[in-house]
Amino acid sequence: MRVLAAMSGGVDSSVAAARMVEMGHEVTGVHLALSPSPAATRSGARGCCSLEDSRDARRVADRLGIAFYVWDVAERFTADVVDDFVAEYAAGRTPNPCLRCNERIKFAAVLDRALALGFDAVATGHYARLEPSLAPEGSPTLHRAADAAKDQSYVLAVLTEHQLRHSLFPLGGDTKTQVRAEAERRGLTVAGKPDSHDICFIPDGDTAGFLRRHLGSAPGPIVDDATGDTVGTHDGTYAFTIGQRRGLHIDRPAADGRPRYVLDIEPVTRTITVGPDDRLGVHRVRADAPRWCGLPLDAPARVQAQFRAHGDPVAARLDPAHDHLTVTFDQPQRGVATGQTIALYDGDRVVGSATIAATSRDTAPAAT
Repeated sequence: MRVLAAMSGGVDSSVAAARMVEMGHEVTGVHLALSPSPAATRSGARGCCSLEDSRDARRVADRLGIAFYVWDVAERFTADVVDDFVAEYAAGRTPNPCLRCNERIKFAAVLDRALALGFDAVATGHYARLEPSLAPEGSPTLHRAADAAKDQSYVLAVLTEHQLRHSLFPLGGDTKTQVRAEAERRGLTVAGKPDSHDICFIPDGDTAGFLRRHLGSAPGPIVDDATGDTVGTHDGTYAFTIGQRRGLHIDRPAADGRPRYVLDIEPVTRTITVGPDDRLGVHRVRADAPRWCGLPLDAPARVQAQFRAHGDPVAARLDPAHDHLTVTFDQPQRGVATGQTIALYDGDRVVGSATIAATSRDTAPAAT
């Protein structure tokens, strides 16, 4: 099988590529140049996709004896990931750029190009598992990784049945400790390289500063949910997320002394609404543009829902419609925001995902 190995320059993608070679596949390595002016180096776990990362990937490819190329996808990455990230925050939503990159770059632009060039599959270092279908000629199913601490199935929940057919995740059954030990045994120079934890195009970790530079100052009021009083001001709604407690710069405390949290973000009026934590509970979401990892669900079903990359799954009822989903949680959930992706699971199998468009609260907990 002809396999294109996406090589970021980190230990995970390097070991994934090495395993593909060891299995006898015809492997070609490719590093994605995501920035028109990448930094020469990176600092520890800050960011990725630097010139240093590209050189690390090339050294691994040389060690494995495989062809290696750098693909310039900076223009598309800027349009589909960076600009989308800025626009979503400007609209008062909370996006996940890593998930968007998987959807539009790694498993759309890259996979489409790979298939056009005659490759059979793209292999990555994501921690997730693909299981063969029980049905003849059926597509593989996407599952959580064996290592719950490293599981990345959430950010892969945007993949379609077609994309899963042409994807390989060789590390899904391993722990990070095992992968690093294997890299050391193979003599890969990236064996001890730190993981990347921040948004790759914001290597300093200052998301609010990045958005301020792109969107400018847009001051507005901070309003108390109970009284309607203005209790502070801000420089831009993009600096806030639902459920946020710290950094609110409120001028005066609540009358009952309880801490306030961000309950709502209204970008048109530039209003941030704050209130007590018992107002944070969301019972139900409407999520648009569903993407199914297998056959679409067309009837109500019990699922586990997850709306953060490393969040805990929660029990819920799924009610699918033609172009959207309604997900009702058994228990109210905090920190649920529009723009987030909600991933749906049946046990450890990924059913699909959708983008949260609206949230709602009941006066009483939802029935199970």
